[in-house]
Amino acid sequence: MGKLKALAVGIVAAAALAGATAPAVADPGDTVSTTLRQAVADLPVVAEDRTGYERSKFRHWVDADRDGCNTRAEVLLEEAVVPPMVGSGCAISGGVWHSYYDDADQTAARALDIDHMVPLAEAWDSGASAWTPAERQAYANDLGDARALVAVTARENRQKADQDPATWLPSDEGATCRYVGEWVAVKTRWGLTVDDVEAEALREMADGCPDGELTVVLAR
Repeated sequence: MGKLKALAVGIVAAAALAGATAPAVADPGDTVSTTLRQAVADLPVVAEDRTGYERSKFRHWVDADRDGCNTRAEVLLEEAVVPPMVGSGCAISGGVWHSYYDDADQTAARALDIDHMVPLAEAWDSGASAWTPAERQAYANDLGDARALVAVTARENRQKADQDPATWLPSDEGATCRYVGEWVAVKTRWGLTVDDVEAEALREMADGCPDGELTVVLAR
């Protein structure tokens, strides 16, 4: 059974328990609604393999809409809590951002990294090694789901590196449930797998979080 069909079966089961209906097959572009714990349970468990990984195989940051601002700048503009000024060549100045990983405000764009919620290396390990270059570029510049890319303090992003939630979580403990939900949403959106240790860690953390609705538009 394919990853997306397996996910759809899990969603159908969850919906049936709630007396609702859901499509039998989930395809790219479909919206799926489930719960955090069910979404964790539906992630396929597969051993990871980093053979052949190179960061350059995920082209970023691109200016997909050709408006003069690349993906990094687009995220900064979208997430600013106080809008910055935008100059020639999409130069950003001023503005305020809130890094939820460490519950810290930042007033300089250069102090922020744009974190891939599921790091590029982790995505490779979890299925992206089989994607086309165009699919990997789309993943690395995903502006279609606000959970995929997040502006955070550079220190937090660099401490995280390519770790999954089994070995790294945001320094602000109050951010754990949001982080786990966003991690699971991105893995679901892109049909990515989890390894045994990651799956167990996600189950344990999800059990300690509100089992709220998780809605995702599938990218593939």
